[in-house]
Formats: sequence, structure tokens, C-alpha cells
Amino acid sequence: MSDANGGDTSRTGYTEYTGKVTVGGPADVRTLPGLTITKVAVGPMNNNAYLLHCPVTGEQLLVDAANEADTLLRLVGDAGLATVVTSHRHDDHVQALADVVTTTGASTVAHPDDAPAIPVPTARQVREGDEIAVGTAALRVIHLVGHTPGSIALLYDADPAAPHLFTGDCLFPGGPGNTFGDEQAFTTLMDDLERKIFGPLPDTTWIYPGHGHDTTLGAERPHLAEWRARGW
Repeated sequence: MSDANGGDTSRTGYTEYTGKVTVGGPADVRTLPGLTITKVAVGPMNNNAYLLHCPVTGEQLLVDAANEADTLLRLVGDAGLATVVTSHRHDDHVQALADVVTTTGASTVAHPDDAPAIPVPTARQVREGDEIAVGTAALRVIHLVGHTPGSIALLYDADPAAPHLFTGDCLFPGGPGNTFGDEQAFTTLMDDLERKIFGPLPDTTWIYPGHGHDTTLGAERPHLAEWRARGW
């Protein structure tokens, strides 16, 4: 069993994982059936980057080359990097993108509504429902509008009873991502989160955000009305 930020040792094939990382500190590694997730914090804005590794093929994918290219390249190691997915266009999520792509030759992925503002050309533009492969594993794209027009979350649901969701800056412990005082953007983001995330996914869904600690949908669901009322 686990709480929102605790280790999960209750399911066969899971290694203990907390998701609590600090800039300059060690990575945290979670081993799932079919996918290994390595989380590291980088840069002055405490960005999370996630290296996903397929144990069957050895293929690797990075979610957000945010900062500290040397740190990210050490994580990648000799196994190489097939893909970098940028969750959204904000500068703090792309500071290491050019160096990582140049060094590894990885293909770049983003949503078309954010791709023009990303400083490295996007090789593949993805939309709602598209799948991104990590070897034999598959991530489903969920488009969430509000933090930016083209923010995406990535869902790994090989076990539908315990999905894993990389949310970028759209969902954190304690609320949705910043919509910068734009009431319409806030409403749109909350609508998308309730319809596409909280509606179809179970409380056991583990959330990997773009900054800070992890959470679960179960920990956040009771606060949806509170978020709506406060407007952020």
C-alpha cells in the first residue's frame, strides 16, 4: 500500500519508489512490468525529467529535457535515446533539449499547438489519442488546454487498475497548473482535467508532475470543487 507520496510495494513487480527527488540529488527509480521510470530533478526551477526504459528492447524515451544536459545524458548512458517528448512549450522545460537531441540523435515529439514555440524543431506532432512507443510499451497522448494551448499528458496503462500519468505542468499535488490569471484558461484546464483525467481514470492512477513530488488521483479528487471555487 502507499499514500500519495509514499513507496508502493503492494503490487507484484513494483519496487519501492517515493518520487521525492531534489536538484543535485540521486534519481529515483520505479520498476513496473514492461517499463522502468527514472525520475530526476534538474535546474533552478526544480523541474522533473523522466527517463522511460523498455526492459524488452532497451529503447528509451525522455519526458522533458528541462535542464542540466549533462545530468540527463548520464541517465541515458550507453543505451541511447530514441525519443524526447516535450510536455509543453515553456522555457524551463526545454533548456537542455538542443544538447540532448544533438548528442543522442533522439527524435522530438510535441503537440502542434506548442511546437512552433519550442526552440528545437518537432519531428513528430501528436494529438489527443495518439500513441508514442517506448519499445514494446505505449504511452497515450492526452491533450490538456489551459496551462498552454498544446500541453500534453502521457498515460501508461498497461495495468488498467494502476495507471501511470505524466502530467507536465497541468496537474500537481494540490491543484491544476498555473493559468496566469486567465479565467477562461483556468476553466478550460479544469474541464479537461475532470473530463479526460479524473473522469475515466481510477484513484490508483499515479501522477508524475513537471515539478515537485508525485501524487495520486485519489489524493487529489476530493479537492476538485475547492479548486474550482478558488480559481487556481
